[in-house]
Amino acid sequence: MCTRKYLRSGSFVHIALAGLLACGANKEVPPATAEFKVALLTPGPISDQAWNGAAYRGLERIRDSLGAEISHIQTRTPAEFEENFRQYGARGYRLVIGHGFEFQDAAQRVGKEYPNTIYVTTGGTGVGANIAALSFAFDEPSYLAGIAAASVTKTGVLATIGGTELPPVEASFRAFADGARSVRPDVTVLSAYLGNWDDAGAGKEQALAHIARRADVLFQNADAAGLGVFQAVRESRGTWIIGSNADQNAIAPSVTLGSVVIDIPHAFLLLAREVKDSTFVPRVVRFDTSSDAVRWVANPAITAVPAPVLAGIDSVRGRFARHEMVLPPVPTP
Repeated sequence: MCTRKYLRSGSFVHIALAGLLACGANKEVPPATAEFKVALLTPGPISDQAWNGAAYRGLERIRDSLGAEISHIQTRTPAEFEENFRQYGARGYRLVIGHGFEFQDAAQRVGKEYPNTIYVTTGGTGVGANIAALSFAFDEPSYLAGIAAASVTKTGVLATIGGTELPPVEASFRAFADGARSVRPDVTVLSAYLGNWDDAGAGKEQALAHIARRADVLFQNADAAGLGVFQAVRESRGTWIIGSNADQNAIAPSVTLGSVVIDIPHAFLLLAREVKDSTFVPRVVRFDTSSDAVRWVANPAITAVPAPVLAGIDSVRGRFARHEMVLPPVPTP
């Protein structure tokens, strides 16, 4: 019997097609059914309390709200992206979500082979007859986080830590720095990428390196590796951390200034409802501050940010929501 090792919490027990996806399968397309089947591919473990965990909560919301049969698998390489997109298409899944900018190329290649399956990536701009992308204006609340960070730093040194250099992550880090400099022009912002999203030890090591260079506010967007950044900040006096993707304020409530949040479950449900109702139109679906799908969530347990700064953050948020303020895109190399 073939088995596959899943790096998941044991509580997530509904993983359809586990044996199929691990061991290979007959490529024949089975007879169509009336079932609404939805699959999710994540680039990292859903135990990260961030990007991937939020996606799985979105998958569960689709199951609970729309009665869908769901399946999830963690993929690590472009070859696995394509292989599993193809397997789900062959099994007649109506909607397959590749959770990340990095899934775009695989969606474009496989989507043409399975026209009855809708492939969606979270991030990017790739579209086709049965291909769409969800775009999140993560840079807008990141700008607000930068304002908050600049108001509490005592050293004038901030830092960012990312998993890999994906354009959405780069855009959010640049917005964070711009937000900080909008209220404190002399602030220094250190930056580093780990080269992966899973190594909590590397996250902690990089965080300690930033702290050694006097950084006292760290903004991390590193998924499971980011948990190591939280650990480093908890162990370092006078240092703050900013969470990302999900509301991470409860991970280390005494040192978390706030979180830059994406409401991924809500976005997934809206998308899945269109697909199930056959009203889906291939496009880039953008979620920004005006929809409240991306937002800065201050930690209610922390009072370090001065009241005038809080008012300023609220004012800038309003400008984003009314589309009076637009951040520049990351330059193309």
